[in-house]
Amino acid sequence: MDLRIFTEPQQGASYDDQLAMAQRAEELGFDAFFRSDHYLRMGDGDPLPGPTDAWTTLAGLARETSRIRLGTLVSSATFRHPGVLAVQVAQVDQMSGGRVELGLGTGWFAEEHAMLGVPFPEKRFGMLEEQLEILTGLWSTPVGERYSFDGAHYQLAHNPALPKPAQSPVPVIVGGNGPRRTPRLAARFASEYNQSFPEKEAIAPQIARVRAACEEAGRDPGSITYSIAFVACVGSDEAEVQRRADAIGREPAELREHGLAGSPAEVLDGIAALAEIGVTRVYLQCLDITDLEHLDLIASEVMAKLG
Repeated sequence: MDLRIFTEPQQGASYDDQLAMAQRAEELGFDAFFRSDHYLRMGDGDPLPGPTDAWTTLAGLARETSRIRLGTLVSSATFRHPGVLAVQVAQVDQMSGGRVELGLGTGWFAEEHAMLGVPFPEKRFGMLEEQLEILTGLWSTPVGERYSFDGAHYQLAHNPALPKPAQSPVPVIVGGNGPRRTPRLAARFASEYNQSFPEKEAIAPQIARVRAACEEAGRDPGSITYSIAFVACVGSDEAEVQRRADAIGREPAELREHGLAGSPAEVLDGIAALAEIGVTRVYLQCLDITDLEHLDLIASEVMAKLG
C-alpha cells in the first residue's frame, strides 16, 4: 500500500509551508506529496497568505526535493489550455527528474471561477476528455513530427509537441464517482483511478465499474492503480485526535466515519479494509499543513507497520 500526503494550500499555506511538509514527507519515506489546484479558500477563515499556483509550486518543489513524487489532485480543465498545460507539466517533470504525476478533472468550484474571471461552462466533461486526448497525444508524438487536433473545444495546428517530459508516459490520474462516463475515461487514459472522499460503501462498486470499462476497452484492469483520498486525523491518544480534529474544524466521530481517523490501530484497520477491496494507494489529506508531527506519527505508527 502506497501512502501519499495530500494538502489543500488554498486554505492558508505559503510556498514555504508546502516545502516544509513536502521535505518532511520525503524524509519520512512517504511515496508522494500532492496538492490541490485551487485559488480560493473554502469556507470562513483568515484568507492570508493568499493562494499559490499549483504548477508554480510543484516546479519549486521539483528542485528542492529529490525522491518524492509530486502531483495535483486534481488540476481543473477550466484553468489552463491543454497546449500550455502540456508544456508546464513536461517542464516540471524534467525539473524533477521524472517524478511528476498529473491529476486532471472537470473543475467544480463555481465561485472560484467567478473570482478569477475564468469561464465555468455548465458542461465540462467534453473539455476534460479533449484535454486528456491532447496531453497524451502531444507527449507521445515522436520528436521531429507534429501534432494537430480539431475538436469541439480545442484546436491545435502543427504543434511540434515539445518539450518532452522526462517520463514516458507521464502518469495520468482520472478521478470521480460517475457511474458510466468516468470509468470509460479512466480506462482510456488513466494510469490511476482515484476516488476522493467517497462514501466507504461506494468504493468497491465503483472499482468494479472501472474494471469492467477496462475489459470492454480491451485493457487489463490490473494495469490501473486504484486509489482513495481521505482526510487523515491520527492521534496517539483520544486527546490528540480531538486536538487535531479541532484544528481543522471537524469532529472525531465524523472523521472516523468518513475519513481515516483515530488511533494508529484504527487507521491501520481502515487501510486494511481498503486493501481488501482492491485499493493499493491512499492519499492522506492533511489539512493542518503546519502540523508536521502528524506526519511523524503516521510514518512511525501506521506506515512502518504496513509491511
